[in-house]
Amino acid sequence: MKVAQIAKAGADFEIVEREIPKPDAGHVRIRVQACGVCHSDVLTKEGGWPGIQYPRVPGHEVAGIIDELGAGVSAWKKGQRVGVGWHGGQDGTCPSCRRGDFRNCRNLKIAGISYDGGYQEYMVAPVEALAAIPESLTDVEAAPLLCAGITTFNALRHSGALPGDLVAVTGVGGLGHLGIQFANKFGYKVAAIGRGSDKAALAKKLGATLYIDSKSTNAAEELQKLGGAQVILATAPSSKAMSELIDGLGPNGKLVVVGAAFDPIEVTPIQLISGSRAIEGWSSGIPADSEDTLRFAELTGVRPMTETYPLEKAAEAYARMMSGKAQFRVVLTM
Repeated sequence: MKVAQIAKAGADFEIVEREIPKPDAGHVRIRVQACGVCHSDVLTKEGGWPGIQYPRVPGHEVAGIIDELGAGVSAWKKGQRVGVGWHGGQDGTCPSCRRGDFRNCRNLKIAGISYDGGYQEYMVAPVEALAAIPESLTDVEAAPLLCAGITTFNALRHSGALPGDLVAVTGVGGLGHLGIQFANKFGYKVAAIGRGSDKAALAKKLGATLYIDSKSTNAAEELQKLGGAQVILATAPSSKAMSELIDGLGPNGKLVVVGAAFDPIEVTPIQLISGSRAIEGWSSGIPADSEDTLRFAELTGVRPMTETYPLEKAAEAYARMMSGKAQFRVVLTM
C-alpha cells in the first residue's frame, strides 16, 4: 500500500492508502523522498486550474528514486535519483513542440495537476518529465530547486544581463532568496528589494550587494541613482510593486516577471518607449533546464532555505506555506 495526501477543490487534505501503481509504457514509478510545497499548489487545492479532475494528489517539486520502469524505458535506470518539476510532460505534436519549444506546449502536463504529484510515497511520471539529481544534493535541497530554483535560474540566464550589470531582485522570499543567490553567482551587482528593513542582513548574506527598503524609500529612484537596473527580477506576487519599479529600469532594461499575480501591471507606453524598456514573463523550464539548475547549484553552493514536515502533516505544511511566514521553502519528507 502507499500513503497519499488527496486534494479536493476547496476541502482539507485527506490521507488515503492506495495500491502501489504500475508504470505504463514510457513512464517510471518514483519512490518519493521529498516534495516541496509550492504556492502554485493552491491551483490544485482550491480548484484554480481549468479542467482539473479530482481527487488529485498535489506536488510538482518532487525528488525521489526510480522504483520501477515501464515498457520501452531505456534511458533511465532503476535506483536512479530523479526529480519532477512543473514541466510534467508535453504532447510533442503542437506547433510549439514541433519547434522544440516544449516549455510552451499547448497541452503541457503538470505534475499534481494533470496527474498525481508528489504528496505521496509513490508516483508515476512520464520519462519526458524526469531530471537527474546530482548525488551531492540532498532530496530536501533538490526539491525546491525543481520549481523555485529553475524559475529564477532560468529567468536570469535568459534575461540578457551580463556579469557586472545591476540586477534587482524584488522580494526576499521563496523565489527571491534563490534569485539573489543565483544573481550573485552569475556575477551581477545585486540589489535586493523588500518591504521593511528586517531582511536586509539576510539579503546581503545571500549575496546582495545592497538592500533597498521599499517601505521607507522610493525603490525606483534608488535604482536610478545607481544608473538604472539592467534587469529587475520580480519574484514577489504583487502587481502594484512591479508597476512601481518600472521607472527603476535603465536603458534597454527589462522587468522579468516570475511572481504570479492576477491583477494587472500598470505601465504607460511612454515608460516603455523612454529608454527602450521591456516587460517579459517567464515560466520555469523543461527538465534539461532543471538539470542545469541542479548542477549549477551543486557547483556554486546555491541552496534553498527549508522547513520540513512529514507527509502526514501536509495540511500543516501547506498552511505554513500559505501564511507567508516560512523561511523560505516548505518541504514534505517521506
